[in-house]
Amino acid sequence: MTNLQDFSGRTALVTGAASGIGAACARALAARGAARLVLVDVDAAGLDALDLGGCEVERIAGSVADDGLWQGIVGALTGLDHAIVNAGIGSGGPIASVSLEEWRRVMAVNLDGAFLTLAHSLRAMEGRKGSVVVVSSTTGIKPVAGIGPYGVSKAAVAHMTRIAALEHAKNGIRINAIAPGGVDTAIWESGADFNAAVAAIGREATIARMAKTTPMGRFATSEEMADSILYLLSDAASNITGHVMVSDGGFTL
Repeated sequence: MTNLQDFSGRTALVTGAASGIGAACARALAARGAARLVLVDVDAAGLDALDLGGCEVERIAGSVADDGLWQGIVGALTGLDHAIVNAGIGSGGPIASVSLEEWRRVMAVNLDGAFLTLAHSLRAMEGRKGSVVVVSSTTGIKPVAGIGPYGVSKAAVAHMTRIAALEHAKNGIRINAIAPGGVDTAIWESGADFNAAVAAIGREATIARMAKTTPMGRFATSEEMADSILYLLSDAASNITGHVMVSDGGFTL
């Protein structure tokens, strides 16, 4: 039987690839035969530390919100088959207290950066079939107090996914999103409350306490998210486009 999640000979772009979900996706793509990976992240050291076996890898250090970065790597995206639009940053604070500067900081990466990644990926795929997965969040579906800019940005990228999917279905390019719930990644470490809890009780206990809000009682791993993302990216999901897959341990129930 043909392996429908085999990426042999394929070229894939992954943003936010130096850690967390992005790094797990890069490792999973390499393990499933990807011939070439284009990895983007602001963390150059994290990119360099990734061990991806014999896969050809182009590591690009820079911000996805920088249009100049994308203009400079057009050639690197030649022959692109897949893209994982993953780069993002966290934010805290109620809507009434968030400064415009903080709002724009989050939107620049989470929304503008996702737009630039998606737009350049679609241009690179023009004239050929391909697939894209955009990483949204359950906070873009279920309102969560205190993370306004983040939740709004993730709701926006989910709808951007649907619009792009409608525009490109006739071209054989599938575009889906995934909305993770709690995932044990470094993004939590940008929050003051999280760091205070870690200092008091340790990281493992902090994550376990946060996970009590989820019916399944645990946070997902980056590898679990990568498995779901690669399913949507792969030929196994050949009839799925414009879908926002929720993977949240029941958080949105």
